[in-house]
Amino acid sequence: MVGVSDGQASRWEPSVLAPVGGPLLSLALATLMEDVHAHSGGVYLLAPDEPVLEMAVMAGLPRAFAAPWERVGLRASLPVAEAVRERRLVWVSGEEQMANRYPRVAVVLPYPFALAALPLASADTVYGAVFVTWPATHPPELSGHERDQLGRACERLVTRLARAVEKSHPVGPEPDLPTPGATAAVAGTLGSGEAVRMVARLPYGLCALDLHGRVGYANAAAAELLGMPVGGLLGTQLWASLPWLNDPAYEDCYRAALISQHVTSFVALRPPGEWLSFRLYPGTSGLSMRISRARAVSAMARAEPRHDEATTRLVTISHVLSLAGALTEAVGVQDVVRLIASEFAPTVGSQALMLLGSQGGRLRVLGHRGYPDASIAERFDGEPLTAQIPGAHVLTSGVPAFFESRRQLEHLYPARRATPDGMAAWAFLPLIASGRPVGTCVLAYAEPHAFPADERAILTSLSGLIALALERALLYDAKHQLAHGLQAALLPHSLPSLPGIEAAARYLPATRGMDIGGDFYDLVPTFGRAAAVIGDVQGHNVTAAGLMGQIRTAVRAYTTVGQTPGQVMRSTNRLLIDLGSDLFASCVYLRLDPARQRVVMARAGHPPPLLRKPDGQVRVLDLAGGPLLGIDAAVTYPTTEFTLPPGSVLALYTDGLIESPGVDIEDALTELGERLAESGDEPLDELADRLMLHTATAEERLDDIALLLLRARAS
Repeated sequence: MVGVSDGQASRWEPSVLAPVGGPLLSLALATLMEDVHAHSGGVYLLAPDEPVLEMAVMAGLPRAFAAPWERVGLRASLPVAEAVRERRLVWVSGEEQMANRYPRVAVVLPYPFALAALPLASADTVYGAVFVTWPATHPPELSGHERDQLGRACERLVTRLARAVEKSHPVGPEPDLPTPGATAAVAGTLGSGEAVRMVARLPYGLCALDLHGRVGYANAAAAELLGMPVGGLLGTQLWASLPWLNDPAYEDCYRAALISQHVTSFVALRPPGEWLSFRLYPGTSGLSMRISRARAVSAMARAEPRHDEATTRLVTISHVLSLAGALTEAVGVQDVVRLIASEFAPTVGSQALMLLGSQGGRLRVLGHRGYPDASIAERFDGEPLTAQIPGAHVLTSGVPAFFESRRQLEHLYPARRATPDGMAAWAFLPLIASGRPVGTCVLAYAEPHAFPADERAILTSLSGLIALALERALLYDAKHQLAHGLQAALLPHSLPSLPGIEAAARYLPATRGMDIGGDFYDLVPTFGRAAAVIGDVQGHNVTAAGLMGQIRTAVRAYTTVGQTPGQVMRSTNRLLIDLGSDLFASCVYLRLDPARQRVVMARAGHPPPLLRKPDGQVRVLDLAGGPLLGIDAAVTYPTTEFTLPPGSVLALYTDGLIESPGVDIEDALTELGERLAESGDEPLDELADRLMLHTATAEERLDDIALLLLRARAS
């Protein structure tokens, strides 16, 4: 696609584009940023053999600012990954929206800026993604012009990327874009010599910093205030060359100024006792720094940074904050595995990972990613902890192990020669939480990989975060299994086979809480007839499930002794009140007589059943009923009788099936009725799956769902 405007050839005409193999990405990014007046940006390319986006070029900011996201898994909760997954533009208007939607980014970059991310994708191929940022002064919405420019630029770049692939010239990473000199404008106006003399005469210190924080110019006053000759400052970062400025808080002010394009300031203590004031004025090519003596600062209650301890660099802090933010979202063990695969492994360049735990003196493979054959990882499951393999040794000893090549690994563990996994380097990290080992994280690399001391320290420290998340996840999974066991014990294991009635049921717990709830159903045979019941106790926790079990047992007992539907409802209502519970319950109770084709219904505050007649017409049985169970001991529940000819289908359900945020309940009920009308002739199990399909595939369910289908058959 070729873009044109005002009748003139666009700068993207093939005749003026860089040839395939040239700096295609850099050129496209620079042009895009100029067109939309963006402050910074970057291009990601999809890795050839794994679902990972790799940063190919960045402009406007140092690449170190995006260090935690050099490699991004497609399932990561990040704007560029979401743009690719959903094939749409992702817009984040500022720091508040960033904190709400992408807390991991906000934790690492807590500054005011706006961001747009777009996919680089054709109808059938994903190439990568683009992002651009603006200072916080950008309006809260993208303009139509900006949206058009962003969309067209991505379309043009996709066309060029596709052409490069066709010609067997795949596009790879390119050098980050350079920035213009910081003093070009001043020198062009005053002459460089006069500009230098003017600045030298000022009574306060002035420094020019590039985008990486390196000093490009400093006047004599700055050198005097900082206590270092100008020659010692040039080409260095102040926080690296001056020990008393080696504090992440000061570097963070520089990052904040660059990203937000807002003036920032801080004060620092120059030993032995002089406070200096620093004010940073950002621009697109760097910063100007004004330094002066601070007045009346001695009263400030600020402790001097301790420089006798090693100070962690901000890039390392960024990785820690990003991973910590990701792991707070982990609930179960598989969540931990997924987040390590999408957030941690891509950052450190690992191609495969395995998470090991222990049970009964044996290794347990808790999860793995990246191995071409699952059996490669799963063969370690069940190995004794005394086995001479690195995963078991690291778990029991708590000491990390790094192997830069296969030769190193097989030298210490000869048994591994017989079980190759196709990898060439490994990091075995002990996961220690609350002072005890809970597992081992195995990072595998496709090529030989050196592990310098600083990288080993980073991996070991980050493994502590993984250990805490794994310990929490193991506890959650144990509670989850207990809850599911309780739920399974309280609901019917199967539905009875009844003459003249075909039945099918489904149950789905809410995705919040313990995946256990108070929805219930039952089908009870009674002397040639049957009783069907469905209900919903408030809540989705153990208390609701326990009360549900009591109500279901009571309904079955009252049915067995021959009570009428109205009496069953009254007896259950009184029981719930006598139990002294603060919870209420809704219920629908049906007495079925298939031989006479008759049904008697009693209802207590429950959504009305749906009746599909043999001709396909669906009726909502919004008949008379009473209040919720557990409110009034003296209330009576009216009953209604209706016919159920052969071929009819009754759909009993709880409100979780038709209630969802932002959807009108009447519209949802109408849609459910339409699906029942359309598919009501299908086998009952298939019909149940179809009616549950939308909610079963939803990522989040706020309420439990129970469904009971009954079809009348000819005797």
